[in-house]
Order: sequence, then structure tokens, then C-alpha cells
Amino acid sequence: MTDDTRIAEAAAQLRMAAESGVPCSPVRTILGTDDDIDVANAVQDHNTVLAVAAGRRISGRKIGLTSKAVMDQVGVNQPDFGTLFVDMEYGDGIEIPAGCLIQSRAEAEVAIVLEHDLDKGEHSFNDIIAATAYALPSIEVVDSRVANWDIRIVDTVADNASCGVYVLGGQPVPLDRVDLRALTMSMRINGVEVSTGEGAACLGHPLHAARWLADTMCERGTPLKAGDVVMTGALGPMHPLSESETVVADLGDLGTVTTCLLPRSEGAL
Repeated sequence: MTDDTRIAEAAAQLRMAAESGVPCSPVRTILGTDDDIDVANAVQDHNTVLAVAAGRRISGRKIGLTSKAVMDQVGVNQPDFGTLFVDMEYGDGIEIPAGCLIQSRAEAEVAIVLEHDLDKGEHSFNDIIAATAYALPSIEVVDSRVANWDIRIVDTVADNASCGVYVLGGQPVPLDRVDLRALTMSMRINGVEVSTGEGAACLGHPLHAARWLADTMCERGTPLKAGDVVMTGALGPMHPLSESETVVADLGDLGTVTTCLLPRSEGAL
């Protein structure tokens, strides 16, 4: 079997899992590797191209595996990235249909929205600040098409960095009004605190994560653009989110954001 054939087969397996709602076996068994990031990115790219061709619009990118707690949870030691689409985005307080997710887990993050392109190739910390229009509190509901979250770095990268959906707060905050590194995070599900963290847990600073992504996307020939949403990564451990549960993320000076996962009978697409 050629590399191209393996890539197409792995991509098709992930698409089928997403469409059917039935998780699949790890794609690393098809790809024959646990750690070849280039091959995994090729699988992700394959499905991204098909999604765009089918009419889905890219809204930005997410950075995954930025928190040591989340790295430990999934057994990896480096960040990754995935593509965000408009149909993945929910506003503060909007309910999420359960039928669009398979094995959902929630995590609280800082989102930034870009005012300018980040296409310099190599970026400074100040470049990221200057390009950012504002920050928002956010919840990413991650999901895995791989059964039982049995993933290695290749599986999650191939699976669009385990993207599910994301929820954005409704009060934009300029960067000069908040210290993203020092902010604290508390996430509650049905009123019970399930995760805590701080801005510094995200690669030392959420904007360091954004800088890594900006450089990485330039290397790949797809730089971040004005208007893109950048989900900078979890500030603390992710936690399973079940049907009928409400999640509230309090990110201190950045504000709060909330959503609820509908029961499947109400949320089926």
C-alpha cells in the first residue's frame, strides 16, 4: 500500500466515523506510525480540502495540546493544530446539539480574533499583539472520532486535532485591558468545579501559543488571516461533557462563557 493510499484510507475512516457517529479504530494502524506528524497532517489536509470543496467555510485555527495537564491526559509532548469551520462555532449561551458530537470533552481557553494577517514567516511576540483585535473567553468541546480516545499524536493530528465545536464569549476584550498570562480559569459543569488553571499553563502565555501557530501556518503556506479566530489552547484539564450538562468557564478578567449539550432527542441533526 502506498503512502497516498494509506492517507486516503485513514481520512475516509475518520470521515465515516464523523458522519455515522460511530467511533473508529486508531488510524495509526492504517498509517503504520505513532509519531510521523507529516503523514498525520496529510490526512488532516485531505479532509480539510474535501470539507472546503463541499462548501464549509474556514473560520480560523485551533491549537491543541498546549497545557501540560492535557498533554499528560492524552500521552503526548508537543502541541498540534486543527482547522475551525463556521459550522463549529457557537455563541455564548447557545445550546449545542448532542448529535454533532461522539465523545465530547470540554476545556476552557482564551480565543483571540485577528485584525491583521500574520504572514511574516517568523513572528515576534509583538507581531502577535499588534495583529490581535481582541480576546474572548471560550470553551472548546473537543471530540475524537477514535474509539475510547485511544489516541497517539498521529491519531489526534490526523483527526483535525480532535476538533469538535467551540463557543465564544460575547464581550470582546482588548489586549491592553487584560493580562492573559496571569488570568485564572475555573470551569464548572452543572455547578461543580471540574477544572482550574491559568493563562501561564498555555505554553507559558496564550500569545506564545498563537506565535507558534502563526509560524507553523506560514511554514505550511497557509498563514493566518485577518478575521481568523485562534483558539489558543486549554488552560487546565479537559473534562467529559455529557448530554443535558451545562458548562460555565470563568476566565477572570476576560469574563465568562457558557453552553449546554442538548439531550440527543432534542439535539439530533
